[in-house]
Amino acid sequence: MATDIKARLSNSSVSAQKARLVIDLVRGKPAVQALNTLRFLTSSAAAPVYKVLASAVANAEENFGVSRDDLVVYRITADEAPTRKWRRFGARGRFKPVLRRSSHITVVLRERAS
Repeated sequence: MATDIKARLSNSSVSAQKARLVIDLVRGKPAVQALNTLRFLTSSAAAPVYKVLASAVANAEENFGVSRDDLVVYRITADEAPTRKWRRFGARGRFKPVLRRSSHITVVLRERAS
């Protein structure tokens, strides 16, 4: 049975929709290749996803003794977190709502089946 190695980032300031665009690029790839891909992306969502993935790789090496070359991104998700609601003043004394969306990013790594 394969061991799941997990890492989770709660309340990331990036919206789940933007994070999913980045996450789709690395799903199913080897962990080292996914880290290199995220390192050179210009999207602002790439930084928090990179940090969570790097944390999961470190968990695998330190806690489970698995080499980073044997790891694969088994499952990676970005779920919606609570939305902060702000107000801006508009014309004629009205309020214009501003929604600051956030997300929970979860990474699950598995050892490559050999």
